[in-house]
Amino acid sequence: MERNTNQARLYEEQGYLFPLPALTTEEVGCYRGEVEGLLANHGATGRQVLRHKGHVALAWLAELVRHPVIIEPVSDILGPDILCWTTNFFIKEPRSPGFVSWHQDATYWGLNSDEVLTAWVALSTSRPESGCMGFVPGSHQMRQIPHHDTFDPDNLLTRGQEIEVDVDSGSVVDVVLRAGEMSLHHVLMVHGSGPNASDEPRIGVAIRYMPTRIRQLLPHRDTATLVNGSDTFGHFELEQQPLSNMDPAELAYAQTIIARHTAILYEGARLKFPQCDERDA
Repeated sequence: MERNTNQARLYEEQGYLFPLPALTTEEVGCYRGEVEGLLANHGATGRQVLRHKGHVALAWLAELVRHPVIIEPVSDILGPDILCWTTNFFIKEPRSPGFVSWHQDATYWGLNSDEVLTAWVALSTSRPESGCMGFVPGSHQMRQIPHHDTFDPDNLLTRGQEIEVDVDSGSVVDVVLRAGEMSLHHVLMVHGSGPNASDEPRIGVAIRYMPTRIRQLLPHRDTATLVNGSDTFGHFELEQQPLSNMDPAELAYAQTIIARHTAILYEGARLKFPQCDERDA
């Protein structure tokens, strides 16, 4: 398939693309039903799986991260050989205080390159009233900005991390998406989102993609899922693809992978914030 160079150039200049098509109305209904059923039937375990690496325990999510309509623009930017590093659901219930502070995704990931992007797929309408994301255009060109950890209980980020510079609200672009649309953003893009002040839930999944040449620099054996092309580098242990949803054996495997992943995200934080071990409980 021919590469969309215009789209890739725009992404390189501004650090994001949206709105892009991702899912049909029928697919949105199916995937949203899976999310709601998982939360209703599996409680805390379901929330844990949706929070990190759910594509290792859920066949429907393993399917979603390989969806050709999502992979096509991702490969235009990253090339044909692509790993999914993790998946994270961000669910804001109606009239809830949950927010995401201004941050850059790359801050605690330990990866050796910024050639990483997030595909944020909306399973419900995402607008300012419901706490949609906001981007600071071009901020990916500022490189890594210092952050500090807050562990704010209402912050949906793992460590409640936020940048140590002020954001001019007048420069922010609201990422308004209809259910079934997606945005793509660079790993160094400054972004965040406010609480959901609407009467409807805001549901979205962030899929983190990277080329196979990237390495993990932290002292952990990291894992990822090959979703397109081939991996000739072997920098990551390739994850098993689940054949069902929440199968006990597959879930046990996923929980070991999730534990290894959260060890990376919390690297260096435990001594300063001992309570961080309980955040994903």
